[in-house]
Amino acid sequence: MRRKRFSGIRNSGINPRGFHVSQIKFYVALFPLMVFMLLPIIFIFSHAFKPPDELFAYPPRFFVTNPTLANFRDLFSRMSNSGIPVSRYLFNSILITLVTVATSIAVSTTAAYALSKKRFKLKNVLFAINTVALMFVPIAVTIPRFLIIERLHLIDSFWVHILPMLALPVGLFLLKQFMDGIPNEVVEAAQIDGASDVALYWRIILPMIKPAIATIAILTFQATWNNAETSTLYVNDESLKTFAFYLSTLTTTTAGANAVAGQGMAAAATLIMFLPNLLIFIFLQSQVMSTMSHSGLK
Repeated sequence: MRRKRFSGIRNSGINPRGFHVSQIKFYVALFPLMVFMLLPIIFIFSHAFKPPDELFAYPPRFFVTNPTLANFRDLFSRMSNSGIPVSRYLFNSILITLVTVATSIAVSTTAAYALSKKRFKLKNVLFAINTVALMFVPIAVTIPRFLIIERLHLIDSFWVHILPMLALPVGLFLLKQFMDGIPNEVVEAAQIDGASDVALYWRIILPMIKPAIATIAILTFQATWNNAETSTLYVNDESLKTFAFYLSTLTTTTAGANAVAGQGMAAAATLIMFLPNLLIFIFLQSQVMSTMSHSGLK
């Protein structure tokens, strides 16, 4: 009797399975907030397709009136000061990001597996060091990082974009905390059945931490795709620099009569930089929410 009464309450308003009239108040409260949060995204798309007269119109216009693809054509037909085409910067960014995300997932998951499920000396010390590393902002370690990169002879090389990004402290922290939620009995049962560490890691651990892997993929992707600092500090060869670096210098290197066109190209480049971040988060955001809820609570 109680079960039926409770089920009736759930279906009638407290937490209905489908749409219920009681939910209207939530839509009324959340819809304006949703529209407000969508405005910057809409502006980025609208701004990229504005012709020059709308880019410099006063008062500024939020929505584009006469959309054009000229900004994108000008962007990809323009050569940098050193004669490198824009497509080269974009290719570098895509390749570097894909390689970094794949290798970062491999390094972070194996390290987290060792810290979570294996027993060895200094295990807690190593995890504590990783936790302390979360406290340092990137600019605080710029000089030590430069000295290490110079000692490793990575300056002016393709790998300088990849190697420093392979072990993000936040990625290892989230993965380790997520793996701690996997019962040790599952691992012990697999070991009793004769599973090796490789088989246990590949067939049991990885399938159970897919939400955490998706989160690390997003964090690594954003950190790598939007990284212009590496090209600025460690790379002199223009052909090895990334699209983020090109975007950061686009408006400053365009002057005089080309200033108007430079603003249009900058708007188009901003949309190209923003679109992959938006897409990867849309497809993986549910996994991110699952990781955050499991990483802090056991």
